[in-house]
Amino acid sequence: MTRILCVPLFLLMAAVPTARASDAGRIAAFDGTIAGRTTADWSVVVVSDELDYPWQIARSEGQFILTEKAGNIVVLERGRMRRYRLETSQPLTDEGGSGLLGMALLKDFRESGIVYLFHSYRSGSDLSNRVIRARFDGTSWREIGILVEGIPGHRLYNGGRIAIGPDGHLYVTTGWTENREWPQRVDSLAGKILRVTLDGRVPEDNPFKGSPVYSLGHRNPQGLAWNAAGELFVAEHGQTALDEVNLIRPGANYGWPAVSGDETRRGTEPPFLHSGRATWAPSGIAFAGSELLMTALQARGLHVLDGKSKRLSLVFTSNERLRDVHVSGQDLYVITTSRSPRAEGPSRDRLLRLSPRS
Repeated sequence: MTRILCVPLFLLMAAVPTARASDAGRIAAFDGTIAGRTTADWSVVVVSDELDYPWQIARSEGQFILTEKAGNIVVLERGRMRRYRLETSQPLTDEGGSGLLGMALLKDFRESGIVYLFHSYRSGSDLSNRVIRARFDGTSWREIGILVEGIPGHRLYNGGRIAIGPDGHLYVTTGWTENREWPQRVDSLAGKILRVTLDGRVPEDNPFKGSPVYSLGHRNPQGLAWNAAGELFVAEHGQTALDEVNLIRPGANYGWPAVSGDETRRGTEPPFLHSGRATWAPSGIAFAGSELLMTALQARGLHVLDGKSKRLSLVFTSNERLRDVHVSGQDLYVITTSRSPRAEGPSRDRLLRLSPRS
């Protein structure tokens, strides 16, 4: 059963900001041009090679904070790595592509310790997902509130990316779970982009009154980013090739599973860009100035989008599956996910810093 919860403030032990976006919103200044660069144009530093299936990068002042799918939060600071187990009210489930996935920090995280997280859990015999608020008190990461729960889950298709947008609201991507009806139904949270306030309420200006659904008809969206104009872009996995980058409009239907690629149907939006017969398996995305960066698992690299020609070009590869990208000044940070969600066992992964050579 799906519930959208508004958690009382006395449970939060801290005031909830209303319009302060964190770096998880994927908007960053970049003094330079990325298009036209190749792998040889970057100086690469291994920040850490001790990660296990990391899913999202965030940065707060001098700290790097990463989620690991098994349920850990990793903090890297001044060459020191600390790994913490996330404490949740519902046991966290780590199966296939489900687990601890997306994360968004408040702008004042170093003072408040407040973070938003997306994780999987078991609801009876079914996989489900939820979005929680947690706090880091210096020694532990502990859930302090639930924003959304009962999001349908799947061993492979969960979406899972979350970010605080320029409007101060929380955006959440969810997967389709192989149910062909749910992505097209506004009363289901599967195959959607959701939008809620930072205390879990439905914003009054959401496109469907009383619903957290912001857009529908998605398959497995794993990337969220806004450009300087406030336009929201989403990257998502296709069924067989036909991966997509979509420019999101409130209330729009992006067609899955009725249409994909160049197919059209009345009432649906075409993709901003799709991969055709190729497979990118896109994951985290971010803007560096006006350029959209996209990590790719199957295409094994970091790509940049030319918005005018609507073409992607490879700007870096280490021949590893790249899961997420973070922009910080002149530097780019990427994480690898070496193991497929269809496989088992540990995933020996890295956080890399890419600095332009000139």
